[in-house]
Amino acid sequence: MAYRRTPAVQARLDAQRAAVLQAAVALLAERGYAGCSMAAVAERAGIATGSMYRHFAGKADLAVELFRTVVTGEVGAVTEAVAREHTPQRRVAAVVETFATRALKSPRRAYALLAEPADPVVDAERLVFRRAFRDLIAAQIADAVAEGELPPQQPELTAAALVGAIGEALVGPLAGGSTPDDVIPALTAFALRALGTPEGAPKRSAQDTTPADPAPGGRHADA
Repeated sequence: MAYRRTPAVQARLDAQRAAVLQAAVALLAERGYAGCSMAAVAERAGIATGSMYRHFAGKADLAVELFRTVVTGEVGAVTEAVAREHTPQRRVAAVVETFATRALKSPRRAYALLAEPADPVVDAERLVFRRAFRDLIAAQIADAVAEGELPPQQPELTAAALVGAIGEALVGPLAGGSTPDDVIPALTAFALRALGTPEGAPKRSAQDTTPADPAPGGRHADA
C-alpha cells in the first residue's frame, strides 16, 4: 500500500519549501545564481543539504522555481503601479519607472534576472519574463492608441522593442553597481519618445504615487 502523507506532514513540507525559497531569494540578491548552490541555500534555510532534494531535483530545478518566484513578485509590483495611474500613457511610463526603480534598488538580483550566465533552463524562463512585461506594456500601448494618446502602431512589436532596449540599458548600471540619478527619467523619456510622444513623460496627477520600494522574495518591498 502506497504511503500517503498526512495533512500535518504535508504542511511541514510546504513550510520547509517556502523557507528554502525565501533563503534562495535572499542569496540571489546577495550573490546571484552562482551563490545559490543547493548546499548554500540549505545552510541559509537551516536544513540539511539532503533535505533540499525533497523539494527540488537539483540546482537547475531550484533555479527555475527561484526565477519564477521573483518574477511573479516583479510582475505583480509593476501591475499594481500601472493600476494606480489614470491615463494609458501614464501607465506605459509606470511600467518603465517601476521596473527600473526596483531593479536599481536590488542590482545584484536584477542582474541575475536579466543577464547573469545561468543554466539553460533559466534562459528559457527569461523569455517568459520578457514576454510578461512585453504583454503588459503592449496592453497599455493599445489603450493609448485607441484613446488617441499615441500614433497608430503595432503594440506588441513596440513593446518587445522597449523591453529589449530597457533591459540592455540597465545591464551596465546593474553590473557596475552604479545608480546614476538620471537613469530612470532618461529611460522613461526614451520609452515615450519611442512610442511617439517627443515631449517626454506625461506629468503625474496629485493622486499618483511613487512605485513601492522593492522587497526580497517578491514581497512588494525587491528585479
